[in-house]
Amino acid sequence: MDTIEVIKKWVERNSEVLDLGCGDGEILKILSRESESTVMGVEINQEDINSCIKSGLNVIQQNIDEGLENFGDKSFDVVIMSQTIQVLKEPKKALMEVTRIGKESIVTIPNFGFLSTRLSLLFSGKMPVTGSLPKNWHETDNIHLCTIKDFEILCNESSINIIEKRFFNSSGNESLLAKISPNLFAATAMYKISQ
Repeated sequence: MDTIEVIKKWVERNSEVLDLGCGDGEILKILSRESESTVMGVEINQEDINSCIKSGLNVIQQNIDEGLENFGDKSFDVVIMSQTIQVLKEPKKALMEVTRIGKESIVTIPNFGFLSTRLSLLFSGKMPVTGSLPKNWHETDNIHLCTIKDFEILCNESSINIIEKRFFNSSGNESLLAKISPNLFAATAMYKISQ
């Protein structure tokens, strides 16, 4: 099962969904069409906003780092933050906001503890370029990289409940190795969380 399939499984039909850092709206299009959910996106990039609008999606331009006070407590059934938390200036604050706004939240992170990332750094002595970290260190939007252990510790310290978690290999699929030792063998982790 890949990440989109897991999201579809975790979002109940007819849910109200907010996607923070929605990009071109691909996840929202799928949820709107396949689970008949009411969807809204938040994005900062104008080209991505234009793509969302062309697809008929509701999207607002907003910088997540500047706060999300315009959204009420538990105002959405599900808040999604997929591959976004690591580009934010204050990931802990964003995580608290996500769990405040959503009855449940789905957060996907790249795992900097992934074996190939560790080996690349060890043997090349340079910041790795991988499928989940596709740009050189000086070009990347990622400013707060973490491992699976780091993220789970942050959730624990922030009194955030991890309801379910899934781990994906570099091909974007679940695997036995990623399930057995996720911090080492998962390129990406996905969490269903709540406050």
